[in-house]
Amino acid sequence: MPVLYLFGFERIGVAVSDIYFVDPDPIPGQESAERGVRLEIRRLESGELKGSIYSARPITVDRPLWRIDLLESVDSPPGSFNRTHHHPSIDGWEPGPRVFDTELSGEPLKWLSERLADLEGVLEEVGFDRSEVSPADVAGLRDRAPEIVDTVGRLLERIRAGELGTPPDAGSATSMRVSWL
Repeated sequence: MPVLYLFGFERIGVAVSDIYFVDPDPIPGQESAERGVRLEIRRLESGELKGSIYSARPITVDRPLWRIDLLESVDSPPGSFNRTHHHPSIDGWEPGPRVFDTELSGEPLKWLSERLADLEGVLEEVGFDRSEVSPADVAGLRDRAPEIVDTVGRLLERIRAGELGTPPDAGSATSMRVSWL
């Protein structure tokens, strides 16, 4: 069963989940299944209370603005990060092509930490309208970046231990995604 972590700020959030993925149309040389952690910066919307002041508040986790996949092939040594990439462009709900970066694959948690601390730079890179993000979002994400990176690191440890990022059965599916994200 996949795990989902959500860090919410004013208008954006960071969603983090383990993932097991079999691409139905893989890039040549990347035909085997993948496992790892997916992180997305997402739009958040807080709804109106549906009852008393004590009622639960509806929260909508909406479309992604940016995605990073700390993936490796299941037949590679743990920690290889040989499929690690990010998606600097997202059109609605569809990610743009995978972008591989040697710095990201070499030191993924350091790279992630630097990117999360620079939300404005990430949004500029992806062409997102900065007016939809508040100063509280920028400050909140920068302040919580170490906690988010720590969460990603703990998920990666559980994947290496075989606790997460695993298929539901040992079948040979040609297409599968087991994840919240």
